[in-house]
Amino acid sequence: MTDVRSYVVVTGCYWGLTLSDGALRMLVLLYFHGLGFDPIQIALLFLLYEAMGIVTNFAGGWLAGLTGLKFTLYLGLATQVVALVMLSFLQDRWAIELSVFYVMASQALSGIAKDLTKMSSKSAVKLVLQEDNHGQLFRWVALLTGSKNTLKGVGFFLGGAMLSGLGFQFSLWLMAGGLAVVLLLAMVLLGNTMAGMGRVNQKIRFRDLFAKAHNINILSAARIFLFASRDVWFVVGLPVFLSTTLGWSFTAIGSFMASWIIGYGMVQAAAPRLIGGDKGLNIALRSVKLWAFVLAGIPIGIASGLPSVTVLLVGLAVFAVVFAINSALHSYLIVACSDTDKVTLNVGFYYMANAAGRFVGTFLSGAVYQYGGLTACLLVSSVLVLICAIISLGLRGQGGVQYGGT
Repeated sequence: MTDVRSYVVVTGCYWGLTLSDGALRMLVLLYFHGLGFDPIQIALLFLLYEAMGIVTNFAGGWLAGLTGLKFTLYLGLATQVVALVMLSFLQDRWAIELSVFYVMASQALSGIAKDLTKMSSKSAVKLVLQEDNHGQLFRWVALLTGSKNTLKGVGFFLGGAMLSGLGFQFSLWLMAGGLAVVLLLAMVLLGNTMAGMGRVNQKIRFRDLFAKAHNINILSAARIFLFASRDVWFVVGLPVFLSTTLGWSFTAIGSFMASWIIGYGMVQAAAPRLIGGDKGLNIALRSVKLWAFVLAGIPIGIASGLPSVTVLLVGLAVFAVVFAINSALHSYLIVACSDTDKVTLNVGFYYMANAAGRFVGTFLSGAVYQYGGLTACLLVSSVLVLICAIISLGLRGQGGVQYGGT
């Protein structure tokens, strides 16, 4: 029987963290772009955030295996509160070098917070579902992930709007206070439930932190290139292009980025219905290969149509739909292919790969845009998706296993 209460509370925590994470990303990007930081300098602000995501996902699965998912969930929320308060003490009069170092340090804490919360939430879905019937696991994972991305899009919009209306410091205080309330509510509502959930009953050896199942390793490798392909144009290239080339305001940029993420999240949540979430695990394993190859051609199409704004906006909308389907399939498969007693370790390993992809994409977004513009970012994106698709060809079917089986 499904523990709906725990699922709802965990999802609510994930939503709260995601809202603050999206708003913080837009606040930092637009604030420092307004101060005159170039694309590479802006990318550097986020690199430690992504690097700590790699470390956190690697160690987070081990920590959750020792302490349980509730502890890592609370720790993630508390760390984000600290990161937001820390960033609020940034001063305009500081030297650029000091500002970059300070922001990178606060972003490192935020990266730890985001990935602790993500790993805890997605692992919990597998564990609160006591049984799965014809795609229920796919639907619940898609709902969690899709709703998270929708909320992240709302956070992008709020970040741009708050920067314009409230200023940098007050916006950070407001977010820290709101997230502290979410943490307190979670502690009250969960109480003694989820006690021990996610703990591994046997001693965790260092080699256990590295996934050994073939499909887990293939999915993780493919995930690196999938998310690098998005972030190479999304993190720095697109917002800077919209500001410097098209002359959009902070609010307009935040609104567009928010709309893209919200649309992406809605498609992700609806993915089981769009592609048939009740047709079995082997169908999903085949589908993820097909959709990766479809995605590879889209950035090239957009690049060939630039500088047309219509081609850019329509093309990015199509990319959002196909990328969302790819991401939803990946998020489901990593949970479905994991044994219940190893889900925290496998999900942590997988999202370590996710963070590695974001790290690569973030760095490339600043460097490629500065030297080649948005067109170059999109061409690199296609190459990265193609690598993801080729790696995905190595996935093996699991005979007779339906959705939710391991």
